Amino acid sequence: MATETTSLDTLTDIRKMMEKSSRFISLSGWSGIVAGVCALAGAFFANRTLARAYENNQPDASNLEGVKTSLILIAAAVFASAFLAAFLFTYVRSRRQGTPIWGTIAKRLLWNTMLPMAVGGLVILHLLTTENYSLIAPYTLIFYGLALINGSKYTLGEIRYLGYLEIILGLISLWFPDYWLFLWAIGFGAMHIIYGLMMWWRYERK
Repeated sequence: MATETTSLDTLTDIRKMMEKSSRFISLSGWSGIVAGVCALAGAFFANRTLARAYENNQPDASNLEGVKTSLILIAAAVFASAFLAAFLFTYVRSRRQGTPIWGTIAKRLLWNTMLPMAVGGLVILHLLTTENYSLIAPYTLIFYGLALINGSKYTLGEIRYLGYLEIILGLISLWFPDYWLFLWAIGFGAMHIIYGLMMWWRYERK
């Protein structure tokens, strides 16, 4: 019995060592929680901006330009805040685990997630310049979902399921453009918070 227990412990240790060498496992659940909160805050301010613009029916061209600028600034603030939170919480967890935050696996993870996001960013820039605003929210969800799925092989496997959900919400938003802000808030807000709580409970609670 003692021999079997020792063998199981040895196999567990080997598996952990293999995971550390092939996957970046220092992602913190708190990163997802804070990113979700930032997204919900951004959705709140975006909704308030749109409500003010359309309170007197259809706004004129000058007001529309101001609304567009405000929404871009809100989106930039949400992205910057979420990225900074992800870096800080991941850095702290990396230090606690003794895992290098900028090792080979981290570089592969960054490349595999940033490539779809960079392509998506260029597509969204084109949509802005051609004023195809109704496609921006769906494409942000879809490209972000693709980035998560593409990078999941270098980090916690559960992240791919978040990617699937983001893509599904993006596709729904294509068919129901009037609900773009609601679906965007679910994808980037609620889903991140739920994912973050699950990852914290599973990997960080102890």
